[in-house]
Amino acid sequence: MAGENTSAGIQSLKHAFEVIEKMAAIGEPIGVTELAKALCIPKTRTFRYLRTLKTLGYVSQDSSTEKYRLTLRLFHIGQAVADSTQLLTEARAAMVQLRKETQQTVTLSSIENDGVRVLDIVRAHSPVQIVTRPGALLEFHSSAQGRVALAFGSASLWQAVRDKPMTQWTPHTNTDLATLEAEVAEARERGWATAPEQTLVGVNALAAPIFGANRELIATITVAGSLQHVPARPPEALLASVMQAARRISENLGCTEYPV
Repeated sequence: MAGENTSAGIQSLKHAFEVIEKMAAIGEPIGVTELAKALCIPKTRTFRYLRTLKTLGYVSQDSSTEKYRLTLRLFHIGQAVADSTQLLTEARAAMVQLRKETQQTVTLSSIENDGVRVLDIVRAHSPVQIVTRPGALLEFHSSAQGRVALAFGSASLWQAVRDKPMTQWTPHTNTDLATLEAEVAEARERGWATAPEQTLVGVNALAAPIFGANRELIATITVAGSLQHVPARPPEALLASVMQAARRISENLGCTEYPV
């Protein structure tokens, strides 16, 4: 009986976190029915999780629309974690400098089993913004960050690519595995990756790897902008700035010999 209760408790906790992650991904107030459909779980169970999260202060409900949204309590927890993370601390100054040199938005992302997670952003001073939020999970095949992860990270990351169909985000998104493998091999050889119009039409990103003390891939640094400012074939000055930032952060994290 005790084992059954423990298993049920773990399952409930898992579903509660799935509720939080789905609401964060949606990014706007949502009703119980819509959320239940998005999670593919019964409406009654979804309501129960929302009620518990509301009691704990992680979710609030609009009395007029009856829709739910995440509260800032999660933000404060995430900020506390971020403040204690060496990677973010060491990377921030280099990100600001890279934004200054390139005049483009700079992002720092970590590597996860099913994608690349945006940790921090230094936005370009521009009336037109390319919107990527901290916490967003980018797919391996359609992002410059993801291609860097496949090129320099664990071979096991390819499993996430092969386990499901590759999303066709734009008419230009590559969804052919053999082509992706060739592009990743090229990224490994040259030390950086791009993803022109792979996620958004007219937009490109240029990413480089960040290594830790044991020369293991732990993150990526990226500049993103219109194809006009971040061409599919990046100019030498832009490449030099991105690679220098990646090396600087890696050195600050204890990587004495940058592998690329």
